[in-house]
Amino acid sequence: MRNVIYVVLAMLIFASCEKPNKIGFIDNGTVINDYQKKKDVEAKFQAKEEAFRKRADSISLAFQAEAQKGQAEAQRVARSNRKRAEELMAGLQQRQQILQQQMQSEQQNLTKEFQTEIDSVISNVKDFVKDYGKTNGYNYILGTSDAAATVMYGQEQSDLTKTILDALNADYKKE
Repeated sequence: MRNVIYVVLAMLIFASCEKPNKIGFIDNGTVINDYQKKKDVEAKFQAKEEAFRKRADSISLAFQAEAQKGQAEAQRVARSNRKRAEELMAGLQQRQQILQQQMQSEQQNLTKEFQTEIDSVISNVKDFVKDYGKTNGYNYILGTSDAAATVMYGQEQSDLTKTILDALNADYKKE
C-alpha cells in the first residue's frame, strides 16, 4: 500500500512539472482568402480568362461569318450539285467541332493551371503555419472555418488568424 502511495505521489509530481501544451487556432478561410498571394493568383487568372473569352468570341464571330458564306455557297451549289453542297456543309460542321474541341482544351488547361497554383498557395500556407508553430513554441495550431468548424470555442488570445495572415503577407511582400 505504501508503494502505491509513493507511485501516485511521484506521478503527480511529474504531471505537475510537465509544461502545458501551447495551442492556437486559425480561421483557414480567412487566412487563405485574405492572403495577398492568393489574390494575385486569382487576378492573374481572371486576366487570362478574360483574354481567353475575348479570343474565343472573336474566333466564334469569324467562324459564324465563314459558316454563313459556306451555307450560302452550299445553297447556291445545291441547285446544280447536291453532293458538293453536302460536302461543303460537312466541312463546316467538322471545322466547328475542331474549334469547339480546341476551345474546350484551352479552357481545361487554364483551369488545371489555376488549380495547380492555388494548390501551391495552400501548401505554402500550411508550411508557413507549421514553421510559425515550431518557431513560436506551439504544440498545436488548429484550423477552423465556417464550412468545417473544428474549433467550437477558443480564447481570443489563442486566435492566431490575424497574426499569421499579417506574417504571411509580410513574407510574400519580400518575394
